Amino acid sequence: MKIPTELKHKPVIVSEDYDLVDGRHAGDSDAKGLSLGLAQWNERGSVEISAKVWRHTGEKWSRQSEEMPLHRALDLAILICKTRLYFMTRYHKGKKDYPHYPLLDRIGLQGGAMNVAVCTDNEHIESDMKLFDECLHKDDEIIGERLNVLYELLKQVKKGG
Repeated sequence: MKIPTELKHKPVIVSEDYDLVDGRHAGDSDAKGLSLGLAQWNERGSVEISAKVWRHTGEKWSRQSEEMPLHRALDLAILICKTRLYFMTRYHKGKKDYPHYPLLDRIGLQGGAMNVAVCTDNEHIESDMKLFDECLHKDDEIIGERLNVLYELLKQVKKGG
């Protein structure tokens, strides 16, 4: 499906027909495209690039379409990687409990740190951790494939092309 260009987000690089490769939702997804473009919140003299997931209801473009600054998309990728590592190393080695101190890691960013923690405020954390683990395991091939592609691209970016 063609991504609209007349809306506030101005696509520059697009991945159309994303619904065909959208993980377990492939072939039946409302996420019809991804784009990198000029952010809809840009003001005169201040321009940011944003990533956007374009959702379509079947009749119109959805207000659930999401736009985010590129650093947030990368922060989500970091969070995914740290989470997967946690479940692979700690949670799968017979230690099915979450740590009493819920902080799993502090990742240095911009002179501060992004905390990665177990959400102990969740009253169903034990059962939700188990379900989360089952979902990660079920999607291991889908996630692993994307992480391998990302790994290869990161090696190229680090070398400068």
